[in-house]
Amino acid sequence: MKFFAIAVIAITGAFTSATAQKTVVDIAVGSKDHSTLVAAVKAAGLVETLQSAGPFTVFAPVNAAFAKLPAGTVESLLKPESKATLTKVLTYHVIAGSLDAAAVVKAIKDGGGKAAVKTVSGGTLTASIKDGKVILTDENGGVSTVVATDLKAENGLVHVIDTVVLPK
Repeated sequence: MKFFAIAVIAITGAFTSATAQKTVVDIAVGSKDHSTLVAAVKAAGLVETLQSAGPFTVFAPVNAAFAKLPAGTVESLLKPESKATLTKVLTYHVIAGSLDAAAVVKAIKDGGGKAAVKTVSGGTLTASIKDGKVILTDENGGVSTVVATDLKAENGLVHVIDTVVLPK
């Protein structure tokens, strides 16, 4: 699970630059829109994992995505006693391997409009297209829109999303 949470941080960093960054974590750290994600990755102890060779594909929620969660959720998840839950949530945003936007769209088309993607946490995200945009549906029916794609790092890719996806 550590592996996937780190990937989420890396994706966040990629949001700030279209050029390849050192790691997915560096991409997140360099983005003012991903400071909550960076804090969460640090609290979960996933930085080292997400700085490893990978490759990782990270669906990185922006700060506003975390703000959509019920009041107190982020603060609660950042507490040391919530580390296991936080790690599960973060690694649910990470895919082992490099899955660029073109590959996601192809998988959706090949799947008849949907593509199931296995996350590092062991859960599944379902990708589909709505109004010309890729959306992710989590295991609870929650929906997030991909708002930026293919932020490249040496150890993977980051895709920016507008809502935190949650595992069962």
